Amino acid sequence: MIVFNIDVMLAKRKMSVTELSERVGITLANMSVLKNGKAKAIKIETLNKICKALNCQPGDILEWRDTDTDN
Repeated sequence: MIVFNIDVMLAKRKMSVTELSERVGITLANMSVLKNGKAKAIKIETLNKICKALNCQPGDILEWRDTDTDN
């Protein structure tokens, strides 16, 4: 599963979720959905804006975790 580590970058940049949502141009509610890992999808355009606002690479905020328990 893909995990959003937006909290880590927000802390490093000393930025609030509200400020990030304003810079990206999405509602605070939608940013919270992303931040809390409840989003089912994200537009590349939105990911690009988040990376620009946080001055980071996609890999800095996205992480894949193996949740397969069949192994």
